[in-house]
Amino acid sequence: MTTTAHGASGQESDAAARDGWDRNRLRAVLYWATTLVIVVELASGAVWNLVPIDWIAAQLRHLGYPPYVAYILGVWQAAAAAAVIVPGFALVKEWAYVGSFFLWSGAVVSHLVVGGSPDLWGVPLMFGACAIASWVLRPSHRRLPATQLSRHRPSGTAGTGAGSQGSRPRPVLTRRRAWAVSIGLLILAYALSILTLPVVEPATYGRAVELGWIDP
Repeated sequence: MTTTAHGASGQESDAAARDGWDRNRLRAVLYWATTLVIVVELASGAVWNLVPIDWIAAQLRHLGYPPYVAYILGVWQAAAAAAVIVPGFALVKEWAYVGSFFLWSGAVVSHLVVGGSPDLWGVPLMFGACAIASWVLRPSHRRLPATQLSRHRPSGTAGTGAGSQGSRPRPVLTRRRAWAVSIGLLILAYALSILTLPVVEPATYGRAVELGWIDP
């Protein structure tokens, strides 16, 4: 009977371990999915604002912003895309997430104030939601130490022992691989943004004409 009890306990432990692994894998997939969405959008926004394309100029004019805002947004979007995707720099990541949320929530409010339709403010709303999801789902090594400790360490424990394992430095090879992958993804996002400009520009120009932002 004892053997049976131990067997059942072992099976429950294995099931719990598999369940935890599945949850962690799903969390990682959702994190990278939402992170790539916002990084690609930030990179595209940087390119569109720094060119700038007619869609950006017409939209800023429609919303009542001066033209030079495009260049300010473009520079900060480029910085935010890099900060979010690369490993390390946890404090800078926090600023990048906050700035991205302000950017997209500001776009939502701006379109609502001028009576924009849901298809205009719904897009930045979606990106803002992705930014929140990415921030919530980010792994421990991409968090500020204080945030990490508050989430993973029981109250009253010291900064030693098992509670501090999440803050240990990652192996050099792992860090190098993380940097290589992150930089590769960032370069890919910019390449995609630049290569699609010949398609994006006429499409967005036509949309701006339909909306009455540009005289045909």
